[in-house]
Amino acid sequence: MYDLILASSSPRRRDFLNNMGLTFIIVSPEIDENPFEGEKPYDLVVRLAHNKAFAVFTNYSKNVVLAADTIVVCDNEILGKPHDREDALNMILKLSGKTHQVYTAVCIVGPQGKEEFVTVTDVTFSHFDERLAKIYVDSGESDDKSGSYALQGIAAMLIEKVNGSVSSVVGLPACQTREALERFSIFPRTVKALK
Repeated sequence: MYDLILASSSPRRRDFLNNMGLTFIIVSPEIDENPFEGEKPYDLVVRLAHNKAFAVFTNYSKNVVLAADTIVVCDNEILGKPHDREDALNMILKLSGKTHQVYTAVCIVGPQGKEEFVTVTDVTFSHFDERLAKIYVDSGESDDKSGSYALQGIAAMLIEKVNGSVSSVVGLPACQTREALERFSIFPRTVKALK
């Protein structure tokens, strides 16, 4: 039996937990991720992480369930995952030369209770033209990413500065998540070096 369940199909979240040496299974929750009309970014990301965790915990109440959600906000507009490459290009161009916020909410629930937290990280993109934005979008990296970019990937060439948790922008605030999991008696066993 696994003590920890990751309520996410995100390969980046899976990799974070694997790199911490944690043993877990993945159960992808089915929830409506659409924002309510007028819903603020903070409220949205907290609601989604909470709903994902409890959608899985309902069927696995003897386990600890970890869920997270990440959204990108630029000029008070929530930039979700792009519908297609044209949508991705428009999102990337909105980010050019601007500082935007990345909100990541984590909800951990288990028999001993619940813990939720949110990190907000400022990411500043350099100024770039449509030609460079199109080259990036055509790489395919933006296809399934909130805000249409992956900080840990090719998009790093577009990013001037990050103020806050880098791992949170990638999908899971690693330090805070480890600390929270330890309060649920889930500890890293063998940490794997990235090579």
